[in-house]
Amino acid sequence: MSERFIPSGLANRLGRAATLSLIAGTVGGAAVLAGQAFAARHRRYAQPELALALRATVGRADAPPLRLVLLGDSSALGVGVGRLDETIGGQLANLLAEGPNGRRVHLSSVGVSGSRSTDLATQVARALLGERPDVAVILIGANDATTLRRPVEAAAYLGAAVHRLREARVEVVVGTCPDLGAVRAIAPPLRNVVGWSGRRVARAQTAAVLDAGGTVVDLATETGAVFRADAGTLCHDGYHPSADGYRVWAHALLPAVAAAAAVASRH
Repeated sequence: MSERFIPSGLANRLGRAATLSLIAGTVGGAAVLAGQAFAARHRRYAQPELALALRATVGRADAPPLRLVLLGDSSALGVGVGRLDETIGGQLANLLAEGPNGRRVHLSSVGVSGSRSTDLATQVARALLGERPDVAVILIGANDATTLRRPVEAAAYLGAAVHRLREARVEVVVGTCPDLGAVRAIAPPLRNVVGWSGRRVARAQTAAVLDAGGTVVDLATETGAVFRADAGTLCHDGYHPSADGYRVWAHALLPAVAAAAAVASRH
């Protein structure tokens, strides 16, 4: 996969995180934070693999069909890996297709790298074009956290997206903001700041999604310890998941997604 310098948007968010965290008094040392923001800006980060089209059919031809769509940020696209079966969507599809009660999964993604919760309305519109999906998996929150957006505001946009999908009779599973304290592309204490911000976003997301009728999987709680312990769960940039990292997330999401698929089959 080709490497490019960190996108300016993420660089600006990291710089803003450093500045605001200093003002809030959450960490000390302007010089330390400024240096860390500069270092993060000049790292090389994984980019979306343009040749990787997240649209595939997985499973036996005679198995019950399941239309699965992913929405959200770079996670929904599988940034950090180069093959469909390494992405979280591909791994979920394979897991759902396995076994005697497996499904024939029609997988697609409308996610956009760099997306925040405010971008979900457009993605929902795209997801509902054509044949209605049975299950939607939303992965969002990291970019809301790194911009230090007010968690309640970000969660409100997520809740609206979940509500709209539920009104269209789509089962919805949301993977909340992952453990940003596990990323290695950002050094402490700036890493501690974005980790704290991520936890606040995840808590607000949980309340909004449940109120809107969706199902929540707390990715930070379920998988954060694994990401902190194993550097191999992140790809070469130390920020996006690797194939192993997406596998960890897929297994955490699988029970909720399988349950949603069972409900959808009764519609």
